[in-house]
Amino acid sequence: MQAALEITARYCGRELDLYGQCVAAKPESWQRDCHHLKMSMARCTSSHPVIRQIRQACAEPFEAFEECLRQNEAAAGNCAEQVRRFLQCAEQVPTPHPPAAVQTQPLPAS
Repeated sequence: MQAALEITARYCGRELDLYGQCVAAKPESWQRDCHHLKMSMARCTSSHPVIRQIRQACAEPFEAFEECLRQNEAAAGNCAEQVRRFLQCAEQVPTPHPPAAVQTQPLPAS
């Protein structure tokens, strides 16, 4: 799975699921009817530093994707190329690695 979606799912999974279900259930009116869920997901993702970094570094391809969705409300599949460009950008953004496990040494017996 692509970096941006993995991070969003990890930290904002509930919001992502609700938004995705709404979009799938309302293909003709998702832009209007799911807006509140989109905003909820945006609030969640804006609080995570890695997601903020991706959004900053990939603002241009993300805006192109959003514009495509606005122009293709009933045919989001027409935006596959814009999605690909955004995800390709997101995968290039360096993310911090989790800290390595700390090896503990037993204390000498006294």
